[in-house]
Amino acid sequence: MELYLDLRSQPCRSVFMFAKLNAIPFDFKLVDLAKGEQYGEEFGKISPVRKVPVMKDGDFVLTESVAILQYLAEKHASRLPDHWYPADLRQRARVNEYLSWQQMNLRAHGSKVFLLKVGSFKFVVVVEELSQTVDVLDKYFLGEKLFLCGASISLADLVAVAEIMQPVSSGVDVFSGRPKLSAWCERVKKEVGVALFDEANAAIMTSGGVPQSLREAGLPQIFKDKFKKTFL
Repeated sequence: MELYLDLRSQPCRSVFMFAKLNAIPFDFKLVDLAKGEQYGEEFGKISPVRKVPVMKDGDFVLTESVAILQYLAEKHASRLPDHWYPADLRQRARVNEYLSWQQMNLRAHGSKVFLLKVGSFKFVVVVEELSQTVDVLDKYFLGEKLFLCGASISLADLVAVAEIMQPVSSGVDVFSGRPKLSAWCERVKKEVGVALFDEANAAIMTSGGVPQSLREAGLPQIFKDKFKKTFL
């Protein structure tokens, strides 16, 4: 199996952590987003969607991180702990509820914070939108539970922590005034393992100049136009 990833992407990090944590063998195929490799001819042959992550399992190609996570969880269900993607109808529905919600909420706002210039008007607006979204994560999805969907870690927690770390890497303290969310993050980190968690997040935690490097990279014009329209 091949996984096409760039660990600066939060969906890629959730897939990477799940596969590594559960000893699912794969070949790591780097698609450097800063160089615009997703728009290259070779990657286009694999995925016309031109986004990462992409999974290639034999001749079966799958895009979208949630679909990939669900596929891997179901394919390896016989040997994986049930808590990742529970067989129980209602417990699985809770996991799916979060996975459906996060795409247009936590992911949307966290991504913008990561790439906007700190202190800009847009940055201030987006941080406020992010704060409102994180409140929903904290008060509704987590509440008084240990993890988002119950007493054990699930796919929902991996996806959520990958998203949360994106604005954190930009210096936005999403845990301020949210002690339960902070404790949850530490529990997830412990479940994943500190070494793997740090490996997955190293690319964003040590690259404070990511937005600048993206602007300066020799990107295809289509990517420059999208970047400018969305983030600048």
